[in-house]
Amino acid sequence: MIKTPTPLLAAIIAAAEAAHPRECCGLLVGHEESPGSFILTRVEPSPNTVEGDGKDRFLIDAKVQFDLMRELGSGPEQIIGNYHSHPGADAAPSETDRQSAFYLGHIWVIVAVPNGKAGDITAHRFDGDTKKFHPMEMVTQ
Repeated sequence: MIKTPTPLLAAIIAAAEAAHPRECCGLLVGHEESPGSFILTRVEPSPNTVEGDGKDRFLIDAKVQFDLMRELGSGPEQIIGNYHSHPGADAAPSETDRQSAFYLGHIWVIVAVPNGKAGDITAHRFDGDTKKFHPMEMVTQ
């Protein structure tokens, strides 16, 4: 489960709609409350630096990621995953997402953006052993 404050979810939705028809992307910051249960405390937007039209893939800016890692240090908050949008597609992880998953256990929040307006929003956790995404419950608070 990932507990997501309403203002943070609203920021993700706004980024997804603003980026359309490209994919938006950013990092999720938070901490594990108990095994398998996370609290989202911050979202860090990133430009989508992928080459090409960016309609079916994303790449988080390395400077954004490394600056955030330095800022967080070894504190209680850490990067727990990423968010991105799927313009014109559903909110399920794609094969491109699976091939791009490098950080084991990270959470992927995906926003479907059919016709420029946010639709379904899902969360998934990547299992490095099986190389599969597993759905997670998102609880808005």
